[in-house]
Amino acid sequence: MIKLIRREQLVQLISAHFKEVIREPEVLFWGIVFPMLMSLGLGIAFTKKVDMVRHVALIAPGHIARSAPQPVSGIESFLQQKAEKIEAGRNEPARYKITAKDDQLGNSTFLFQQTGWDNAMTLMKRGSLSVAITESDGRLQYHFDPTNSDAQLTYLKLSKILGGDGPPLREVTGNIQALTVRGTRYIDFLVPGLISMGIMMSCMWGISYGMIEKRSQKLLRRMVATPMKKSHLLMALMIVRIAMNLVESTLLVIFAYLVFDISIQGNPAALLAIFLAGNIAFAGIAIFASSHTERTETGNGLINVVVMPMMVLSGIFFSYHNFPEWSLPFIRKLPLTLLADGLRSVFIEGAGFSEISIPAAMLSAVGIFFFAVGLKIFKWH
Repeated sequence: MIKLIRREQLVQLISAHFKEVIREPEVLFWGIVFPMLMSLGLGIAFTKKVDMVRHVALIAPGHIARSAPQPVSGIESFLQQKAEKIEAGRNEPARYKITAKDDQLGNSTFLFQQTGWDNAMTLMKRGSLSVAITESDGRLQYHFDPTNSDAQLTYLKLSKILGGDGPPLREVTGNIQALTVRGTRYIDFLVPGLISMGIMMSCMWGISYGMIEKRSQKLLRRMVATPMKKSHLLMALMIVRIAMNLVESTLLVIFAYLVFDISIQGNPAALLAIFLAGNIAFAGIAIFASSHTERTETGNGLINVVVMPMMVLSGIFFSYHNFPEWSLPFIRKLPLTLLADGLRSVFIEGAGFSEISIPAAMLSAVGIFFFAVGLKIFKWH
């Protein structure tokens, strides 16, 4: 009778395949070390902070829009007495800090920043703050998006500190001013981030993985016999990928306009410029990552080491201000952060060429540099 399972043969095969796996350093790194690094980064952002820091805007006198209430006065006196003053520059307005202690739910630290109305709206669109405060006839008024759960929680905690127990949100009273400014909704924040992420993913997987797969299948080796220049091959890959990204992003914007009434508030030409700069940056990085790799397993790892950290850090789905202050200068210089912030500045802040010129130049420089290095070390097989 034939045995269904030959134990010795199965054991030997399992042992052989196991040794084959553990001898690959890429498997050990991407399967064990990389998830630990990802959990460390997310843990620092969301679980390692003792206090939840919330930024609040105080509308400064003389900078309020015509339709806004009168300047803040009484609250400044309150903060001078009850809050901790934060040192500011010579020409910068005063900043204050109040910490609400809560042993069960965690402490909440409120940072009050005196600013103008227009700047407060810009900070809200960027996700840097969720509530603005003005004062009219001795009564505080809270300005926030009622659909923003974080803004609601900030209001409820803040109203207890500044003026006793606030009224329930379902009972709309005079001290709550619902913000209907275009660009302050979460969907307005999200769509430019999705476009940025789509550009990165399309370039990294469409160019990098495709080229690595062709090299592993010996398809690139056949091209050596042709009179084709490798620079032309790489440029063709970039142009096709940029064209596809343009079509995909345009369809996403049309969909967001029809469903969510999203519009481009800035210069469309500036939007196209930062869009092309982002494509050049990630296409260059993709070519560099795939220029010398022939194993798809290694290629997966190289792509993920570029894609995953920036997806977490660069503020695609949530504001990167959740991360510690010391990390923000580094995060702001990441290519995906530059692209997402640049697209958002045109979409929801009304930016033009002057605002996006620096990030566009930085992204283009990154793409050209990595393209040149990738072209230098490129191998056909």
